This record gives sequence, structure tokens and C-alpha cells, in this order.
Amino acid sequence: MEDATLNVTFYGVRGSTPSCEPALQRYGGNTACVVLEQPGEHPIICDLGTGLRFFGRSHDPSVPFQGTALVSHLHWDHIQGLPFFTPVLAPGSKLEVFAPATAQHGVEVEADEAVRSFLAPPFFPVSLDALRGEVTVRSTPREPFSSGSAHVTSAEVPHCGRTLGYRIEAGGVSVAYVPDHQQPGPEAIDVAPAVLELARDVDLLIHDAQFDAVDFEAKSDWGHCTVKYAVRVAAQCGARRLALFHHDPSHDDDTIDALADAASLHAADLGVSEVIAASEGLTLSMRPPSDVEPSTAVAPDLGVGTEVARASGVAVSVLANR
Repeated sequence: MEDATLNVTFYGVRGSTPSCEPALQRYGGNTACVVLEQPGEHPIICDLGTGLRFFGRSHDPSVPFQGTALVSHLHWDHIQGLPFFTPVLAPGSKLEVFAPATAQHGVEVEADEAVRSFLAPPFFPVSLDALRGEVTVRSTPREPFSSGSAHVTSAEVPHCGRTLGYRIEAGGVSVAYVPDHQQPGPEAIDVAPAVLELARDVDLLIHDAQFDAVDFEAKSDWGHCTVKYAVRVAAQCGARRLALFHHDPSHDDDTIDALADAASLHAADLGVSEVIAASEGLTLSMRPPSDVEPSTAVAPDLGVGTEVARASGVAVSVLANR
């Protein structure tokens, strides 16, 4: 059996703010951070939320880190893990960060300037330049680009402020990352054309699923969407698998279980083959769709045990770290 061509590991799955409560431990309380790894290549990190710290713990400190980060937008929950990522404290380490340029008072601000403005006193005691490793921040180009052998495409996604979604094609597998997505209305079925094109026929869609219907009624302009809308997006773009992501910090494990169960039923009606609720420590070990047999996934070692389950041609490895 051939090895997996792409491992997708969730290190942070919450939205808005980290949460640390006993009833939230199974899915985890860290904010957005998903890591894509191919054998023999540098990792690609989707967002730099507080989960980034735990990815850093899995890295061998004797080896200088090299990798690429794709930041969807510059809200705190997607960037605040950067100064706590211990690999960039080591000389010789290199992290190349792509993030959207932003607009302030009608003037476009490049990503590097925006990041440096809040990773500096008085907001944070250490600046980027003080890190012993090299962190380069670039504004995400509008045209597709490469990271190693991976092909990366970005598109603007409706949210609060300029926000990007990303499509990563690597090892014959495609992943779309859309962590924050404004739903147009309570019963909306329309999806922005740019989002549909970005996620067209992907093997895995990682998508905002912060709200249930009651949440959305009270927070309809907060830049997020319901679990039901996430399923509709997956169905319309033809995604083979949907990972519900960016869980609301007030949703406990039982609530997410119930939302995931309801989403699976709705997905079956709409032709989406599989829905999972992303949890901290979950690894999806993926191979091209033409390969029927799943490969064995080995999740990164966070100092905890591992459970392994298989589903629909993908090996699913869950760290028992809750």
C-alpha cells in the first residue's frame, strides 16, 4: 500500500477567541491552525491562531524549521499564535507568511506593515525583527503561486474586512480552506462565485461552521455562517468531503456533536459524501481520489496517545489529547 501523499492536521479549530472549559476539551479550544504536510517537503500552515503553538511543539528543535503560512485575514484569532511559535526562535529557521493586504482609512496597507504594527510594543513586547529565526511577511499575490511542489490559489471571501480563502493542490489532492465566510441571509442558498470556483470539486473543504440557526439570527452580520450553509457550499462546489471548522467558542462538545450529526443528514440529501467536525489533533491522511485504499496516518506527537479510524478512503488519526 502506498503512503499518503498529503496529511492534513488540525491544531486549532475554534473561532473568535480561545476557549478553555471542561465541556470543550474533546474538540479543543485553540483558534485556527491547520497544517498540510507532504513527505519530503516543507509544511504549509493555514492560519496562525493559538493552535500554532502546539504545532511548534511537534517540531524537532535540533532542526531549523522551514515552512510557508497562508493567512486568511488578520483578525486576532488567525494570527495571535505567531510569536509563540517556538521554531522561529531558533537561528536558521525560516517562515514565509502570505497574508492579505488590508485597507485602512481608504489606503491599502501591505501585509508586512500590518503585521508589524501589532507585533510590536505596546501590543506585544517582542517585534518580528527580534526573533532569531527569519519571518518574512508578504501580501498574498492575486495570481496562483507555488510552495514547493504545491500549487496555491487564493480568492476573496465575504467576511468582515479583506479575507482570503485558499486552494492548495499537492500530491494529487486538493484542499480548500475557507475558515470565515459571511452567510448572505438566514435561508440563503447563494454562494459567492469566487468561493464556488475556489472550492470546485475539491477533495476536502475546510469551512466556517460557527453558528447554528439561533446564533445566526442574533449575529447575522458577524461575518460567519451556519453549519447548514457550510453543507450547502460543499454541495454546490462539489466537494467530496466537508470539515466543519471555526467552531463557536460557546459551543460545547455535545453541541458540536449534534450539529455534525444534523449536517451529515443534510449532506446526504444534497449529495455530499462525508461531513466531519474538525477537532484538535485530528489528522486526515489523504491520497488521490483514484486510490481506493486509505493509507495509515500517524498524527504528530503531542505527548499523548492516538486512536485511528478509517472512513471513505481517508485514514483518520485522532490524537487523544483532550
